[in-house]
Amino acid sequence: MLNPREIRRQFPALQEEFNGRPAIFFDNPGGTQVHASVIEAMTDYLIRRNANVHGIFETSHRTDAVVAGAHEAMADLLGCDADEIAFGNNMTSLTFAMSRSLAREFRPRDEIVVTRLDHDANVMPWVLAAEDMGASVQWVDIDLETCTIDMDDMRQKITPRTKLVAVGYASNATGTINDVATVVKWAREVGAYSYIDAVQYAPHGLIDVRKLGCDFLACSSYKFFGPHSGQLYGKGEHLERLEAYKVRPADNRPPGKWETGTQNHEAMAGVTAAVNYLARVGVVYGKARESASRREQLISAWEAIQDYETMLIEALITGLHSIPGVRIYGLTDRSDWRKRVATVAIRKSGTTPQQLAQVLAAENIFCWNGNFYAVSVSERLGVEESGGFLRIGLAHYNTLEEIDRCLSVIDRV
Repeated sequence: MLNPREIRRQFPALQEEFNGRPAIFFDNPGGTQVHASVIEAMTDYLIRRNANVHGIFETSHRTDAVVAGAHEAMADLLGCDADEIAFGNNMTSLTFAMSRSLAREFRPRDEIVVTRLDHDANVMPWVLAAEDMGASVQWVDIDLETCTIDMDDMRQKITPRTKLVAVGYASNATGTINDVATVVKWAREVGAYSYIDAVQYAPHGLIDVRKLGCDFLACSSYKFFGPHSGQLYGKGEHLERLEAYKVRPADNRPPGKWETGTQNHEAMAGVTAAVNYLARVGVVYGKARESASRREQLISAWEAIQDYETMLIEALITGLHSIPGVRIYGLTDRSDWRKRVATVAIRKSGTTPQQLAQVLAAENIFCWNGNFYAVSVSERLGVEESGGFLRIGLAHYNTLEEIDRCLSVIDRV
């Protein structure tokens, strides 16, 4: 089992005081805190390696090594080859860029499938691309009680006319883990691309793009204990064949063709450190050996993290159930703990999500309120006009004591 006290000492932000008191970071779905090694790696880059790539002098050589190392680290995290990883500002900008390239293959009468459970970053790039090319958009509905994708509706919406299916690995609003493997299979059966938004899942579970079989998968390292940066996996055959919108001097082969312009090299150094931190969790708290590969260590790390976070999920949801007037959106049965990440959306009668967030913030408990860019699910659940949700998002550095404190504040509002 993870030792949260040991882990928390490795995150400098968790030692900080705000208004003279420590804070409880339950805003993790919007961005986690960063490990000390990430800060050190980024500082080290800016002091000892700061240069542009492909020069013939020492700092440029060092930068080339940092860039290569970051691609290798992300390849280990996602289970692919290093040249199948492209870096960018964030998942949203990478997805818009890829939608521009894929749209060249869309034609009138083609169909694009999106869901009402997704973050808008995996919706509007495809909606706009379809509009540009005269294709149509098919919206997959959700089950309003469990906040899960209506898989019967998904199956009907994927047809021989489908060119791309966009789906989230986990909902950034309600925490639902979607059956992306089945969706990818259905897309492949009709010759459609599958594009997975893994931003919300990446801090909580193992991703294996080879086993999943998806065509593309995007995530953001500031959601898994690293710096503000985005990462895109694409099957090598796609990244090689598709035309990238880039400047002429940029590389014509992946991943360089998809990373036009100077990248955030210090962030890349931080990404490698974040992945290495997670791998270390697999050695210290999991079953991996020091001699194991980084990928093997990461597999072990996610097992340990999920075991610990399952305990946190049970404590949070059980506690919320005991508070009068609280409604939890999404899966709430104990048998479904492994079908959700540690992200919980609630409302409480007699108050608004913003008011709840303000009361919690006054107690140094940081939670988001609103729709979190998951506009469609907020609208579908009928809460968009009344302020959306209060979102409580946990990570493996959070504790049972923090949950108890949060629950006590919500109870008395």
